Amino acid sequence: MKERIPWDQYFMTQAVLLSTRSTCERLAVGAILVRDKRIIAGGYNGSVSGDTHCIDEGCYLVDNHCVRTIHAEMNAVLQCAKFGVASADAEIYVTDFPCLQCTKMLLQAGIRKIYYLRNYHNDPYAVSLLERKDVAVQRVEIDKKYLNAIYTDDHFNEQES
Repeated sequence: MKERIPWDQYFMTQAVLLSTRSTCERLAVGAILVRDKRIIAGGYNGSVSGDTHCIDEGCYLVDNHCVRTIHAEMNAVLQCAKFGVASADAEIYVTDFPCLQCTKMLLQAGIRKIYYLRNYHNDPYAVSLLERKDVAVQRVEIDKKYLNAIYTDDHFNEQES
């Protein structure tokens, strides 16, 4: 019997896939908002829609930070706002630990748990805020056996006629 991919692996893989849409040259980040085991929104880091992207003209750096880019977590929450989907009590799967500003935004949006793949300049104040607000944080490592299963399944192999 085939083993099903666990939910945390499934959603984190979705976040990684979404990160491939990133237009930032410095770091590709993807984020998926989930409620009741259903994806309610997704985002990746990139410029404002219709504006110049980092991949077109390079990053616009101020104090060694790209100010052209909207972070993946913010884009996911903004997608909820744009389409009238409540973010309260949702969970987020994000490829990189959220920055301080995204952490504060996620708290205000009512996110109750943060799953992340990689540590990335984890801000001590962000970590303490999450602890004080009792928001669970969990690192998820993607098990490559689930990724390999995608490419070895018979229904993805070319059929001989």
